Amino acid sequence: MGIHYTRRAFEGQIKMEKQAKKEKRRLEKLAKKNAKAQEKGLVEKAEQDDKTIPLNETITLAHLTDPENNKK
Repeated sequence: MGIHYTRRAFEGQIKMEKQAKKEKRRLEKLAKKNAKAQEKGLVEKAEQDDKTIPLNETITLAHLTDPENNKK
C-alpha cells in the first residue's frame, strides 16, 4: 500500500497558488488599464529620478541629514 494524500494535506499550497494567480490577473488588468489611459492621453508617463546612493560610496550622516543630498 502506498501513501494516500488528502486535499487537506495540500490546502496551504493550493491557497497560495490561487492567490498568486489572482494577483497575476489583477496586475495584468491594471497594466492593460494604464496602457489604454496612456494611449488616450489621460495619464502621462511619470519620470522616475534615480535617488539611490551608488554601492561603492559609503553612507554617512551627511547623506541622511543634508537637505541638498535629499533633493537628488
